Amino acid sequence: MKPFDYLRAEGLDLASQQTAPDGAMAIAGGTNLLDLMKLQVESPDTLVDVNPLSMDQIADEGDGLRIGAQATNTATANHARVRSDYPVLAKAILAGATQQLRNKATTAGNLCQRTRCYYFTNIDQPCNKREPGSGCGAIDGIARLHAVLGTSSECIATYPGDMAVAMTALDAKVEIANGDGNSRTVPVRDFHRLPSDTPHIDNVLEPGEIITGVTLPAPVGGTQLYRKVRERSSYAFALCSVAAIVDMADGRISRADLAFGGLAHKPWHDPRIGELLVGEEPSLALYDKAADLLLEDAQGYGENDFKIPLARRALTATLCEATGVEA
Repeated sequence: MKPFDYLRAEGLDLASQQTAPDGAMAIAGGTNLLDLMKLQVESPDTLVDVNPLSMDQIADEGDGLRIGAQATNTATANHARVRSDYPVLAKAILAGATQQLRNKATTAGNLCQRTRCYYFTNIDQPCNKREPGSGCGAIDGIARLHAVLGTSSECIATYPGDMAVAMTALDAKVEIANGDGNSRTVPVRDFHRLPSDTPHIDNVLEPGEIITGVTLPAPVGGTQLYRKVRERSSYAFALCSVAAIVDMADGRISRADLAFGGLAHKPWHDPRIGELLVGEEPSLALYDKAADLLLEDAQGYGENDFKIPLARRALTATLCEATGVEA
């Protein structure tokens, strides 16, 4: 790890100013950032500790719920309203990491975590995300965990998180502030970016912008599921995950909000799937059509070709469980 300066934020405006220059980064729990610093993937000149900002409250926001940027994953997953009204979020967080990590990891840090691509975390390998223009070693290399949707010739890395996948299905919003006293709100569905020709830019945050919280809409009810397929049962990153909120009325699907992890550079949401499902009687044939939509542009890279049929099976199994169809 390279030497760095350490500052404690004494206010939101000051924290924004301190994190704006190149080489400055915010830190809260540090569960991802510190690992990357040890590997010299990240080498900030300055770390700005935002914990003094005390943005860890979880409170009602109208009919919905607001989760502070510094609320730990443990606090969020254990919160009474999250467990009762947004169980898909609690399930996703509990599937994501060990208790020790959940005790430190924060809402904002979880959203901003970086890929676990082997080439990104090894500074001796080419990686356009870590060093733009150096190439993507995964495309012709070890690609088992890598993306099959939304890829580009520059990057096939995946977003590794679980929490954001559930928040995407819930249509949560990210609150973002800057040092000018201004703020903006971005849907989680639009917060992360696809790689295109700028894979080193993970999300829509501008220099000096700080996440202050995430808001969840009013509870929607229905069956809420989080299915995570991984190489081992204990705390591995998803090969494919599905967050689903499905409701039924008069024998037909009346609501279907789905998001997918482990398949792309960001939590994947395709609104056409919900449009296809709503109003229809549940059936295996219908779910096969939904999978066709999800995977119509999917592309494997050798080692990860299996993810395409895996995603089809995961989608079908999740919808069958949600609607009572026998697989």
